[in-house]
Amino acid sequence: MTGTATLSHPSTAQRSPEQPQLQVRPVGGRIGAEVRGVALDAKLDDATIGAINAALLEHKVLFFRGQSHLDDAAQEAFAARFGETVAHPTVASVASGSRLLELDSKHGTRANSWHTDVTFVDAYPKISILRGVVIPPAGGDTVWANTVAAYQHLPEPLRNLADTLWAVHSNAYDYAATRATPATDAELEYRKAFTSTLYETEHPVVRVHPETGERSLVLGHFVQRFVGLSQHDSDRLLELFQDHVTRLENTVRWRWTQGDVAIWDNRATQHYAVADYADAHRVVRRATVSGDVPVSIDGRTSRTVSRSTRT
Repeated sequence: MTGTATLSHPSTAQRSPEQPQLQVRPVGGRIGAEVRGVALDAKLDDATIGAINAALLEHKVLFFRGQSHLDDAAQEAFAARFGETVAHPTVASVASGSRLLELDSKHGTRANSWHTDVTFVDAYPKISILRGVVIPPAGGDTVWANTVAAYQHLPEPLRNLADTLWAVHSNAYDYAATRATPATDAELEYRKAFTSTLYETEHPVVRVHPETGERSLVLGHFVQRFVGLSQHDSDRLLELFQDHVTRLENTVRWRWTQGDVAIWDNRATQHYAVADYADAHRVVRRATVSGDVPVSIDGRTSRTVSRSTRT
């Protein structure tokens, strides 16, 4: 890694005397760590917030068990310690005055595919903080992939190609293309809200992480096509790169329990919420922290191509 504070395995961050020690224990070889010894709260001291951020930069996604003391307001206030919180650009927040996004399986919000959050806008979120509210008795895991490791382990010819590519991302994503069953009425209604404003944004396929200097792949299901390539070639090339991102070596899978919190670096990961829990109920709520506009390895920035509101 370059340009980031790191913690050893397992690690202990310095805490104030009245605070328990922060223990960071890796879950996967390339991504993911469980953090123990801390109750998440907006009033945590700066050293603890800094230690959490350092661990996040190193491990890409952090897991915290036993955080049932958090309610919606406390989750959003904690998220604000990492930067300005933002609402989803198209889907209504969980309540008036809140910026939390609720993902309720009864309301058609099963994102059963690989993606990075909200890459259809230029400055997509830097951090996502997800809280387990209602967890099914079996299934409903989330899997994350390390897009920095994916880039680093590409064969050199593919890395060189990725360095030159740009992709158009849009929220006009064809969810039906990956489904084995027809969409429900709730899913269609959610889809209508999700695409109430349509975005197209060009991102470099390889961005430079603003805090670590690492290079990561910016891909996932919001990619429509690669700039300068046909749809046919784009589809085949996206599949090739995605196969490298989602290699099992680059992933970690988390089995949720109620009150768990997951925090991930949205600039260095993709994730997949596994919809394998049939008719069981699953509710999670997400706070997001505003991000910056990605910069390519040659210094160019992402740009919004179009934005239109449906009537």
